[in-house]
Amino acid sequence: MTMESQKLTESGQDEGDRVKELQGKVEEGKEIITKASRLKYSMARNLELEQIPQDGDTYVDVYNTELEELATTKQNTWFTAPWLFAECYLYRLFRSYFNETKQWRNFDPFFTQKEEMFKNSGAAIYQIATTMHELENEKDKLRSDPDKLLVLFREMIQMCLWGNATDLSLLTHLSPSDIENLQTVGKDAQQARAAFILKDDQEAVWEYIKTLAGPGGRCDFVLDNAGFELFTDFVFADFLVTYTPYFSKIVFHPKLFPWFVSDVTPADFEITIMSLLSTTFFPEMTTRSPESVAHLEQMVKRWQSYLEQGTFVLSTNINKIDDQKVDGVELCKFWTGPWPYWNMKERSSQLWEWLHTSDLVIFKGDLKLTGDVKWPVSTRFATSLGPLAGSFPLLSLRTNKADVAVDIPQEVADDLDARGEKWRVSGKYALVSFEPRS
Repeated sequence: MTMESQKLTESGQDEGDRVKELQGKVEEGKEIITKASRLKYSMARNLELEQIPQDGDTYVDVYNTELEELATTKQNTWFTAPWLFAECYLYRLFRSYFNETKQWRNFDPFFTQKEEMFKNSGAAIYQIATTMHELENEKDKLRSDPDKLLVLFREMIQMCLWGNATDLSLLTHLSPSDIENLQTVGKDAQQARAAFILKDDQEAVWEYIKTLAGPGGRCDFVLDNAGFELFTDFVFADFLVTYTPYFSKIVFHPKLFPWFVSDVTPADFEITIMSLLSTTFFPEMTTRSPESVAHLEQMVKRWQSYLEQGTFVLSTNINKIDDQKVDGVELCKFWTGPWPYWNMKERSSQLWEWLHTSDLVIFKGDLKLTGDVKWPVSTRFATSLGPLAGSFPLLSLRTNKADVAVDIPQEVADDLDARGEKWRVSGKYALVSFEPRS
Protein backbone atom coordinates (compact mmCIF):
# COMPACT_ATOMS: atom_id res chain seq x y z
CA MET A 1 0.00 0.00 0.00
CA THR A 2 1.42 3.41 -0.95
CA MET A 3 1.65 6.22 1.60
CA GLU A 4 -0.85 8.28 -0.38
CA SER A 5 -3.41 5.47 -0.59
CA GLN A 6 -2.90 4.76 3.09
CA LYS A 7 -3.78 8.37 3.85
CA LEU A 8 -6.86 8.05 1.67
CA THR A 9 -7.91 4.86 3.49
CA GLU A 10 -7.38 6.43 6.91
CA SER A 11 -9.31 9.56 5.97
CA GLY A 12 -12.17 7.56 4.48
CA GLN A 13 -11.96 9.69 1.36
CA ASP A 14 -12.68 8.12 -2.02
CA GLU A 15 -9.52 7.93 -4.14
CA GLY A 16 -11.28 9.47 -7.13
CA ASP A 17 -12.37 12.44 -5.05
CA ARG A 18 -8.85 12.83 -3.73
CA VAL A 19 -7.43 12.85 -7.25
CA LYS A 20 -9.91 15.55 -8.26
CA GLU A 21 -8.97 17.54 -5.16
CA LEU A 22 -5.27 17.32 -6.01
CA GLN A 23 -5.93 18.30 -9.61
CA GLY A 24 -7.91 21.30 -8.41
CA LYS A 25 -5.06 22.30 -6.13
CA VAL A 26 -2.58 22.09 -9.00
CA GLU A 27 -4.80 24.24 -11.22
CA GLU A 28 -5.21 26.84 -8.46
CA GLY A 29 -1.46 26.82 -7.96
CA LYS A 30 -0.88 27.47 -11.65
CA GLU A 31 -3.27 30.43 -11.52
CA ILE A 32 -1.37 31.91 -8.55
CA ILE A 33 1.88 31.61 -10.52
CA THR A 34 0.27 33.29 -13.52
CA LYS A 35 -0.94 36.20 -11.37
CA ALA A 36 2.50 36.55 -9.75
CA SER A 37 4.12 36.66 -13.22
CA ARG A 38 1.70 39.38 -14.33
CA LEU A 39 2.47 41.31 -11.15
CA LYS A 40 6.21 41.13 -11.84
CA TYR A 41 5.63 42.34 -15.41
CA SER A 42 3.48 45.23 -14.16
CA MET A 43 6.04 46.34 -11.58
CA ALA A 44 8.94 46.33 -14.05
CA ARG A 45 7.00 48.50 -16.53
CA ASN A 46 5.57 51.05 -14.10
CA LEU A 47 1.97 50.07 -14.84
CA GLU A 48 -0.98 51.18 -12.74
CA LEU A 49 -1.61 49.49 -9.42
CA GLU A 50 -4.67 47.25 -9.75
CA GLN A 51 -7.59 47.15 -7.35
CA ILE A 52 -7.41 44.49 -4.62
CA PRO A 53 -10.27 42.00 -5.12
CA GLN A 54 -12.94 41.51 -2.46
CA ASP A 55 -11.27 38.43 -0.99
CA GLY A 56 -12.91 38.51 2.45
CA ASP A 57 -9.73 39.66 4.21
CA THR A 58 -8.67 42.91 5.85
CA TYR A 59 -8.67 46.48 4.54
CA VAL A 60 -9.69 45.83 0.91
CA ASP A 61 -11.75 49.03 0.73
CA VAL A 62 -9.04 51.02 2.55
CA TYR A 63 -6.38 50.10 0.01
CA ASN A 64 -8.69 50.58 -2.97
CA THR A 65 -9.92 53.98 -1.79
CA GLU A 66 -6.32 55.11 -1.40
CA LEU A 67 -5.59 53.85 -4.94
CA GLU A 68 -8.44 55.98 -6.30
CA GLU A 69 -7.10 59.05 -4.49
CA LEU A 70 -3.58 58.42 -5.82
CA ALA A 71 -4.99 58.18 -9.34
CA THR A 72 -6.27 61.75 -9.11
CA THR A 73 -2.69 62.98 -8.63
CA LYS A 74 -1.17 60.46 -11.08
CA GLN A 75 0.63 58.62 -8.28
CA ASN A 76 -0.98 55.22 -8.89
CA THR A 77 1.84 53.46 -10.75
CA TRP A 78 4.67 51.37 -9.32
CA PHE A 79 7.29 54.10 -9.77
CA THR A 80 5.14 57.03 -8.63
CA ALA A 81 3.20 55.69 -5.60
CA PRO A 82 4.48 56.62 -2.11
CA TRP A 83 6.96 53.90 -1.19
CA LEU A 84 5.36 52.90 2.13
CA PHE A 85 1.92 52.51 0.58
CA ALA A 86 3.32 50.64 -2.43
CA GLU A 87 5.21 48.13 -0.32
CA CYS A 88 2.27 47.44 2.00
CA TYR A 89 -0.06 47.22 -1.00
CA LEU A 90 2.25 44.70 -2.69
CA TYR A 91 2.01 42.20 0.16
CA ARG A 92 -1.72 42.75 0.59
CA LEU A 93 -2.36 42.21 -3.13
CA PHE A 94 -0.14 39.13 -3.15
CA ARG A 95 -2.14 37.72 -0.24
CA SER A 96 -5.34 38.06 -2.26
CA TYR A 97 -3.97 35.61 -4.83
CA PHE A 98 -4.11 32.89 -2.16
CA ASN A 99 -7.30 34.10 -0.50
CA GLU A 100 -9.25 33.65 -3.74
CA THR A 101 -8.52 29.90 -3.82
CA LYS A 102 -10.04 27.01 -1.91
CA GLN A 103 -6.91 25.02 -1.12
CA TRP A 104 -4.16 27.63 -0.85
CA ARG A 105 -5.91 30.15 1.39
CA ASN A 106 -3.76 29.47 4.48
CA PHE A 107 -0.55 28.82 2.54
CA ASP A 108 2.57 30.83 3.44
CA PRO A 109 4.69 31.19 0.27
CA PHE A 110 7.67 32.34 2.36
CA PHE A 111 7.60 29.55 4.94
CA THR A 112 10.33 27.41 3.35
CA GLN A 113 12.72 30.39 3.28
CA LYS A 114 11.95 31.26 6.89
CA GLU A 115 12.45 27.67 8.02
CA GLU A 116 15.74 27.29 6.15
CA MET A 117 17.15 30.48 7.68
CA PHE A 118 16.07 29.30 11.12
CA LYS A 119 17.74 25.90 10.65
CA ASN A 120 21.01 27.69 9.88
CA SER A 121 20.83 29.47 13.25
CA GLY A 122 21.43 26.42 15.44
CA ALA A 123 24.93 27.28 16.65
CA ALA A 124 23.88 30.65 18.07
CA ILE A 125 20.66 29.23 19.54
CA TYR A 126 22.44 26.52 21.52
CA GLN A 127 25.05 29.01 22.72
CA ILE A 128 22.37 31.41 23.95
CA ALA A 129 20.46 28.58 25.66
CA THR A 130 23.57 27.64 27.64
CA THR A 131 24.20 31.28 28.55
CA MET A 132 20.66 31.58 29.91
CA HIS A 133 21.05 28.32 31.83
CA GLU A 134 24.12 29.72 33.57
CA LEU A 135 21.98 32.50 35.01
CA GLU A 136 19.77 30.06 36.92
CA ASN A 137 21.99 29.81 40.00
CA GLU A 138 22.21 33.61 40.20
CA LYS A 139 18.52 34.31 39.67
CA ASP A 140 17.64 35.38 43.21
CA LYS A 141 20.74 37.57 43.52
CA LEU A 142 20.12 39.18 40.15
CA ARG A 143 16.54 40.18 40.89
CA SER A 144 17.70 42.25 43.85
CA ASP A 145 20.78 43.82 42.25
CA PRO A 146 20.01 46.47 39.57
CA ASP A 147 23.71 47.01 38.80
CA LYS A 148 24.31 43.35 37.93
CA LEU A 149 21.05 43.30 36.00
CA LEU A 150 22.21 46.28 33.95
CA VAL A 151 25.25 44.34 32.71
CA LEU A 152 23.01 41.51 31.58
CA PHE A 153 20.39 43.88 30.22
CA ARG A 154 22.98 45.38 27.87
CA GLU A 155 23.88 41.93 26.56
CA MET A 156 20.23 40.92 26.18
CA ILE A 157 19.15 44.09 24.42
CA GLN A 158 22.06 43.85 21.98
CA MET A 159 21.34 40.20 21.27
CA CYS A 160 17.75 41.17 20.50
CA LEU A 161 18.90 44.17 18.44
CA TRP A 162 21.32 42.27 16.22
CA GLY A 163 18.81 39.49 15.75
CA ASN A 164 16.97 42.04 13.61
CA ALA A 165 19.78 41.85 11.04
CA THR A 166 18.56 38.48 9.74
CA ASP A 167 15.80 39.81 7.50
CA LEU A 168 14.83 37.50 4.62
CA SER A 169 13.48 40.31 2.47
CA LEU A 170 16.99 41.80 2.30
CA LEU A 171 19.54 39.10 3.12
CA THR A 172 18.68 36.27 0.71
CA HIS A 173 22.23 36.42 -0.73
CA LEU A 174 23.90 35.37 2.53
CA SER A 175 25.56 31.99 2.97
CA PRO A 176 25.11 29.90 6.16
CA SER A 177 28.53 31.11 7.37
CA ASP A 178 27.52 34.76 6.80
CA ILE A 179 24.36 34.16 8.82
CA GLU A 180 26.35 32.52 11.61
CA ASN A 181 28.66 35.56 11.80
CA LEU A 182 25.65 37.87 12.10
CA GLN A 183 24.36 35.76 14.96
CA THR A 184 27.57 35.54 16.95
CA VAL A 185 26.74 36.11 20.59
CA GLY A 186 28.59 36.55 23.85
CA LYS A 187 30.19 39.40 25.74
CA ASP A 188 33.10 39.90 23.33
CA ALA A 189 30.81 39.99 20.29
CA GLN A 190 28.54 42.52 21.95
CA GLN A 191 31.45 44.77 22.89
CA ALA A 192 32.81 44.64 19.36
CA ARG A 193 29.46 45.63 17.90
CA ALA A 194 28.74 48.42 20.39
CA ALA A 195 30.67 50.85 18.19
CA PHE A 196 28.16 50.25 15.38
CA ILE A 197 25.17 51.46 17.42
CA LEU A 198 24.75 54.99 16.07
CA LYS A 199 21.96 55.95 18.48
CA ASP A 200 22.21 54.29 21.88
CA ASP A 201 19.50 54.79 24.51
CA GLN A 202 20.24 51.60 26.47
CA GLU A 203 21.03 53.51 29.66
CA ALA A 204 17.93 55.69 29.33
CA VAL A 205 15.56 52.78 28.93
CA TRP A 206 17.16 50.93 31.85
CA GLU A 207 16.81 53.98 34.10
CA TYR A 208 13.14 54.08 33.12
CA ILE A 209 12.61 50.35 33.73
CA LYS A 210 14.02 50.68 37.24
CA THR A 211 11.21 53.11 38.08
CA LEU A 212 8.54 50.45 37.52
CA ALA A 213 7.24 49.85 41.02
CA GLY A 214 6.15 46.43 42.20
CA PRO A 215 5.14 43.33 40.23
CA GLY A 216 2.71 43.34 37.37
CA GLY A 217 4.54 45.34 34.69
CA ARG A 218 3.56 44.53 31.11
CA CYS A 219 5.85 44.68 28.10
CA ASP A 220 4.55 44.49 24.50
CA PHE A 221 6.74 43.24 21.64
CA VAL A 222 5.69 44.34 18.14
CA LEU A 223 7.38 41.47 16.31
CA ASP A 224 9.40 41.67 13.11
CA ASN A 225 11.19 38.65 11.60
CA ALA A 226 10.44 35.00 12.25
CA GLY A 227 13.19 32.49 12.98
CA PHE A 228 16.30 33.63 14.81
CA GLU A 229 15.01 37.13 15.55
CA LEU A 230 11.83 35.74 17.11
CA PHE A 231 14.00 33.40 19.18
CA THR A 232 15.99 36.39 20.50
CA ASP A 233 12.70 38.18 21.26
CA PHE A 234 11.64 35.17 23.34
CA VAL A 235 14.99 35.18 25.17
CA PHE A 236 14.79 38.90 25.93
CA ALA A 237 11.19 38.50 27.11
CA ASP A 238 12.25 35.54 29.26
CA PHE A 239 15.01 37.64 30.82
CA LEU A 240 12.57 40.44 31.66
CA VAL A 241 10.04 38.22 33.47
CA THR A 242 12.35 35.54 34.91
CA TYR A 243 15.41 37.46 36.01
CA THR A 244 14.18 41.00 36.71
CA PRO A 245 11.53 42.15 39.23
CA TYR A 246 10.01 44.68 36.83
CA PHE A 247 7.76 42.67 34.48
CA SER A 248 5.28 39.82 34.91
CA LYS A 249 3.59 39.72 31.49
CA ILE A 250 4.81 39.87 27.88
CA VAL A 251 2.42 40.33 24.94
CA PHE A 252 3.67 39.48 21.45
CA HIS A 253 2.07 41.19 18.43
CA PRO A 254 2.37 39.27 15.11
CA LYS A 255 1.18 40.07 11.58
CA LEU A 256 -2.06 38.33 10.55
CA PHE A 257 -0.69 37.01 7.25
CA PRO A 258 2.71 36.67 5.51
CA TRP A 259 4.16 40.18 5.39
CA PHE A 260 7.43 41.65 4.13
CA VAL A 261 8.59 38.06 3.46
CA SER A 262 9.77 37.05 6.94
CA ASP A 263 7.55 38.83 9.49
CA VAL A 264 6.12 36.67 12.27
CA THR A 265 2.61 35.27 11.76
CA PRO A 266 0.60 33.41 14.44
CA ALA A 267 1.55 30.14 12.73
CA ASP A 268 5.27 31.08 12.84
CA PHE A 269 4.93 31.82 16.54
CA GLU A 270 3.59 28.34 17.30
CA ILE A 271 5.92 26.53 14.90
CA THR A 272 8.96 28.19 16.48
CA ILE A 273 8.23 26.59 19.85
CA MET A 274 7.73 23.15 18.27
CA SER A 275 10.88 23.45 16.16
CA LEU A 276 13.03 24.42 19.14
CA LEU A 277 11.84 21.35 21.05
CA SER A 278 12.56 18.99 18.14
CA THR A 279 15.82 17.05 18.41
CA THR A 280 16.03 16.75 14.61
CA PHE A 281 15.13 20.27 13.46
CA PHE A 282 18.65 21.73 13.45
CA PRO A 283 21.32 20.00 11.32
CA GLU A 284 23.95 17.97 13.16
CA MET A 285 26.82 20.20 14.23
CA THR A 286 29.97 19.84 16.27
CA THR A 287 29.08 22.83 18.44
CA ARG A 288 25.98 21.09 19.83
CA SER A 289 26.54 19.15 23.04
CA PRO A 290 24.09 17.03 25.02
CA GLU A 291 24.24 19.72 27.70
CA SER A 292 23.29 22.54 25.31
CA VAL A 293 20.41 20.43 23.95
CA ALA A 294 19.14 19.98 27.50
CA HIS A 295 19.57 23.70 28.24
CA LEU A 296 17.50 24.65 25.17
CA GLU A 297 14.76 22.18 26.06
CA GLN A 298 14.61 23.47 29.64
CA MET A 299 14.34 27.08 28.49
CA VAL A 300 11.69 26.47 25.81
CA LYS A 301 9.58 24.38 28.18
CA ARG A 302 9.64 27.34 30.54
CA TRP A 303 8.28 29.45 27.68
CA GLN A 304 5.56 26.88 27.11
CA SER A 305 4.56 27.10 30.75
CA TYR A 306 4.54 30.90 30.49
CA LEU A 307 2.18 30.64 27.50
CA GLU A 308 -0.10 28.29 29.44
CA GLN A 309 -0.09 30.56 32.52
CA GLY A 310 -0.63 33.81 30.59
CA THR A 311 2.81 35.22 31.38
CA PHE A 312 3.47 35.14 27.63
CA VAL A 313 0.48 36.03 25.44
CA LEU A 314 0.04 36.18 21.66
CA SER A 315 -2.08 39.25 20.99
CA THR A 316 -4.43 37.37 18.65
CA ASN A 317 -5.52 35.41 21.75
CA ILE A 318 -6.51 38.50 23.75
CA ASN A 319 -10.27 38.46 24.35
CA LYS A 320 -10.79 41.14 26.98
CA ILE A 321 -9.59 44.69 27.68
CA ASP A 322 -10.78 46.38 30.89
CA ASP A 323 -13.56 43.80 31.28
CA GLN A 324 -14.73 44.53 27.73
CA LYS A 325 -14.76 41.70 25.21
CA VAL A 326 -12.41 42.22 22.26
CA ASP A 327 -11.38 40.26 19.20
CA GLY A 328 -7.61 39.67 19.25
CA VAL A 329 -7.59 39.40 15.47
CA GLU A 330 -9.14 42.86 15.21
CA LEU A 331 -6.43 44.09 17.58
CA CYS A 332 -3.80 42.89 15.08
CA LYS A 333 -5.26 44.22 11.83
CA PHE A 334 -3.55 47.58 12.01
CA TRP A 335 -0.05 46.13 11.52
CA THR A 336 -0.87 45.18 7.92
CA GLY A 337 -2.62 48.41 7.03
CA PRO A 338 -1.06 50.96 4.64
CA TRP A 339 -0.40 53.68 7.23
CA PRO A 340 2.62 54.80 9.22
CA TYR A 341 2.24 53.95 12.88
CA TRP A 342 1.64 57.56 13.85
CA ASN A 343 -1.92 57.05 12.51
CA MET A 344 -2.60 54.35 15.10
CA LYS A 345 -4.91 56.30 17.40
CA GLU A 346 -7.27 57.38 14.63
CA ARG A 347 -7.12 54.11 12.65
CA SER A 348 -7.12 51.56 15.49
CA SER A 349 -8.17 53.19 18.75
CA GLN A 350 -8.52 49.82 20.48
CA LEU A 351 -4.90 48.89 19.76
CA TRP A 352 -3.73 52.36 20.80
CA GLU A 353 -5.65 52.06 24.09
CA TRP A 354 -4.05 48.67 24.72
CA LEU A 355 -0.52 49.93 24.12
CA HIS A 356 -1.29 53.12 26.05
CA THR A 357 -1.60 50.98 29.20
CA SER A 358 1.68 49.13 28.57
CA ASP A 359 4.74 49.72 30.74
CA LEU A 360 7.07 49.29 27.75
CA VAL A 361 6.40 48.78 24.03
CA ILE A 362 9.28 47.34 22.00
CA PHE A 363 9.14 47.83 18.24
CA LYS A 364 11.44 45.52 16.32
CA GLY A 365 12.99 47.12 13.23
CA ASP A 366 9.90 48.65 11.66
CA LEU A 367 10.19 51.54 9.21
CA LYS A 368 6.50 52.32 9.64
CA LEU A 369 7.53 54.08 12.85
CA THR A 370 9.00 56.88 10.74
CA GLY A 371 6.40 56.76 8.01
CA ASP A 372 6.63 57.86 4.39
CA VAL A 373 9.11 60.71 4.91
CA LYS A 374 12.86 60.85 4.15
CA TRP A 375 13.77 62.61 7.40
CA PRO A 376 17.13 64.37 7.87
CA VAL A 377 19.24 62.07 10.05
CA SER A 378 19.51 64.68 12.81
CA THR A 379 15.71 64.74 13.26
CA ARG A 380 14.74 63.81 16.82
CA PHE A 381 13.16 60.38 17.21
CA ALA A 382 10.13 61.93 18.91
CA THR A 383 9.55 64.23 15.93
CA SER A 384 9.58 61.34 13.47
CA LEU A 385 6.96 59.52 15.56
CA GLY A 386 4.48 62.35 15.12
CA PRO A 387 1.29 61.93 17.22
CA LEU A 388 2.57 58.56 18.48
CA ALA A 389 5.34 60.24 20.49
CA GLY A 390 4.69 60.01 24.22
CA SER A 391 1.60 57.80 23.85
CA PHE A 392 3.44 54.98 25.61
CA PRO A 393 7.06 54.23 26.60
CA LEU A 394 8.54 53.12 23.27
CA LEU A 395 11.81 51.29 22.62
CA SER A 396 12.80 50.80 18.98
CA LEU A 397 15.46 48.18 18.19
CA ARG A 398 16.47 48.36 14.55
CA THR A 399 19.42 47.46 12.35
CA ASN A 400 19.79 49.86 9.42
CA LYS A 401 18.52 48.18 6.26
CA ALA A 402 16.77 51.09 4.51
CA ASP A 403 17.42 54.75 3.75
CA VAL A 404 15.22 56.13 6.53
CA ALA A 405 17.16 56.87 9.74
CA VAL A 406 16.69 59.51 12.44
CA ASP A 407 18.24 60.83 15.66
CA ILE A 408 21.85 60.47 14.52
CA PRO A 409 24.33 63.34 14.93
CA GLN A 410 24.79 64.97 11.53
CA GLU A 411 28.57 64.84 11.86
CA VAL A 412 28.45 61.06 12.41
CA ALA A 413 26.34 60.57 9.29
CA ASP A 414 28.61 62.87 7.28
CA ASP A 415 31.69 60.95 8.40
CA LEU A 416 30.18 57.59 7.43
CA ASP A 417 29.12 58.99 4.06
CA ALA A 418 32.61 60.38 3.45
CA ARG A 419 34.12 56.95 4.13
CA GLY A 420 31.78 55.38 1.58
CA GLU A 421 30.02 53.29 4.20
CA LYS A 422 26.61 51.95 3.17
CA TRP A 423 25.58 52.54 6.76
CA ARG A 424 21.90 53.12 6.02
CA VAL A 425 21.25 49.80 4.29
CA SER A 426 23.93 47.23 5.11
CA GLY A 427 22.57 45.95 8.44
CA LYS A 428 26.03 46.59 9.92
CA TYR A 429 24.85 49.62 11.93
CA ALA A 430 21.95 49.91 14.34
CA LEU A 431 19.77 52.21 16.42
CA VAL A 432 18.50 51.80 19.98
CA SER A 433 15.93 54.57 20.41
CA PHE A 434 13.78 55.22 23.47
CA GLU A 435 10.95 57.70 23.86
CA PRO A 436 9.28 57.87 27.30
CA ARG A 437 5.60 58.37 27.94
CA SER A 438 4.63 62.04 27.97
